[in-house]
Amino acid sequence: MNKIRLLLTALFIGMASSLAAQDVFVSVKDGQFVRNGKPYYFIGTNFWYGAILGSTGRGGDRQRLKRELDAMKRMGIDNLRIMVGSDGEEGVKTKVEPVLQRAPGVYNDTILDGLDYLLMEMERRGMLAILYLNNAWEWSGGYGYYLEQAGAGKAVRPDEAGYEAYQKYSSQFADNPKAQRLFYDHVRFILSRTNRYTGRRYCDEPSIMSWQIGNEPRAFSKAALPGFERWLRETSALIKRIDKNHLVSIGSEGAHGCEGSYDVYRRVCADPNVDYCNIHIWPYNWGWAKKDSLAANLERAKRNTDEYIERHIAICEQLRKPLVLEEFGFPRDGFSFSKSSATDSRDEYYRHVFDLIGEYAARGSILAGCNFWGWGGYAEPRHEQWEPGDDYTGDPAQEAQGLNSVFMSDKSTLRTISGQIKRIRKQIK
Repeated sequence: MNKIRLLLTALFIGMASSLAAQDVFVSVKDGQFVRNGKPYYFIGTNFWYGAILGSTGRGGDRQRLKRELDAMKRMGIDNLRIMVGSDGEEGVKTKVEPVLQRAPGVYNDTILDGLDYLLMEMERRGMLAILYLNNAWEWSGGYGYYLEQAGAGKAVRPDEAGYEAYQKYSSQFADNPKAQRLFYDHVRFILSRTNRYTGRRYCDEPSIMSWQIGNEPRAFSKAALPGFERWLRETSALIKRIDKNHLVSIGSEGAHGCEGSYDVYRRVCADPNVDYCNIHIWPYNWGWAKKDSLAANLERAKRNTDEYIERHIAICEQLRKPLVLEEFGFPRDGFSFSKSSATDSRDEYYRHVFDLIGEYAARGSILAGCNFWGWGGYAEPRHEQWEPGDDYTGDPAQEAQGLNSVFMSDKSTLRTISGQIKRIRKQIK
């Protein structure tokens, strides 16, 4: 009897430990995020440069990193969308550097160390990371890097060759098996890593909420859509085979990133290995608001935002999967890049988006959160075009520094963000 009792006790303890371990990770139940047994709604931000800032090498500044994390935590921002790393050669005008992956399988250990350190510091503060593994855009290598390494010719930059040429070149990724295999090798390498500070495999890191296939992955042509859909399926299945604990998402802009097709968006999100859905909204980039009339176009931007969100909510409700608006931004007044410029239109647009999140959260909706773009924090931009040695802001190297960043000096925007976070938390108690 004693042996049986001991065996039952051990079995019970093992089951309890397993359940406790599962509670550490964010899960999805009935179309909602669940964290620590409770519904999880959030207002977060994009902090793409976090791993670089966490390094001890070039670009690293751990004191600033901790100041930034502390500032965000005080405001209630606990969900950060972060780039795993940049790829390819350095010295490119529009490329983020230092890079993580210099050549296939050749990694910059200081950036990996920075990512380890960042995850440890986030765990200490109860914050969660969404880590994206690829990029459709040139500012971190991404598609262009893998295509170049696969022998498809020199990566094309839109600032040099034009956007049409960039689209044509990048559309090859959807049907290039060698480029995709190189990316899969990268996925395996990152997901199999052990954090040198926590001693845990990334698969077991509680500070990771989800792996994301890429930043705004696109087919870049309708002809490439079948290959694009296949690549997303293969990648999500690969991630799930390696990591059973964390969620998977695509990083999609929504229909806008699926060549305008809501049907394609529905199909890629219906993949059983994709746990939740994403959309991005860029009123200025998408022509809803003009450079010389931002305030005048604000109401149109809000109406179009509402319609875009509602169409994607309808799809995600059918799929019973949460939806996150993980990128949105609005330029400073007068399309200024100066930290001292006003942000009245941006603040109003932010309030509108946050109000939507709060309203849907109060109803238990599948619209579960948002990550505004992006966190500039304590950065002091020195040049309009980022140069090596400059502070990192929310604006990557290909964009004007200050265009969409939220700095610590943007008091009105920060009040808007923190106030809405408090409101949402009251609504879901």
